[in-house]
Amino acid sequence: MRAALSRHRRLLAALFAAASAALALTATRPHPRGVRVLVAARDLTAGTVLGRGDVAVRVLPAGAVPAGMVRTATGRALSSPVRRGEPLTDVRLRRGGLLEPDDPAAVAVPVRLADAAAVRLLHGGDHVDVLAARADAPLPARTVAPGVPVIAVPKPDPSTDEGALIVVQATREQAAALARAAVDSRLSVTILST
Repeated sequence: MRAALSRHRRLLAALFAAASAALALTATRPHPRGVRVLVAARDLTAGTVLGRGDVAVRVLPAGAVPAGMVRTATGRALSSPVRRGEPLTDVRLRRGGLLEPDDPAAVAVPVRLADAAAVRLLHGGDHVDVLAARADAPLPARTVAPGVPVIAVPKPDPSTDEGALIVVQATREQAAALARAAVDSRLSVTILST
């Protein structure tokens, strides 16, 4: 028997190698009963309004599909950051518009900051103190809207040299204070740790 095994050792080794390669290929094929889900095509920040290039389709085994999967995501804004390949669920997307519906007193307020370069440091989901300083008065800068979340950072308009725009979520009283400050002051922000 030992002699027979010795003669066929190479043949047996080739058969075992072919069998393990076939099993490996079977394991990597998509499961025929998989579920198509929407995932982030790349790392995305909070506040990003999803476009076609931001979303991809993947097939996951039925047991790996998280609850709350969404069927459409294009045009909706992210409520928090997501990583590339992460399934998009209802808790990752805002329900409608820029504001979350759980705070009916909140308003979205466009704020033009004096320093356009500072806006490049901001992302949706950051929290900032909005400051106002008058150029014609020796008074220190004052905090107009403390701890407000940035909900959008529109692309800067290259045709203007008047700073850059961000959108924050604020109360109506903070919105009125921001409007008053924008009339006679230069606005800036302090970025807070979250």
